[in-house]
Amino acid sequence: MRPRVDWMNQTDDRILELLDESDLILTPAVIARNLDYTRNWISRRIGELEDAGLVDPVDSGYYRISERGRAYLAGEIDADDLE
Repeated sequence: MRPRVDWMNQTDDRILELLDESDLILTPAVIARNLDYTRNWISRRIGELEDAGLVDPVDSGYYRISERGRAYLAGEIDADDLE
């Protein structure tokens, strides 16, 4: 079971799942297109996920899931560690 954290929402899970399943380095625009959200919304959420260490920036505007992000998806991180 994944930890429940107040600042996270369903979009965050979907972003992490897409990055994990694709194992690709993606831009917010590509993520938005695949998840049917706006690029601005995805960019805001990516910023939160990056601050929590769940995604890693690769180049300017490109992101991949981090090992911490994979551990989150596997339910291996305590919610307190994400606050």
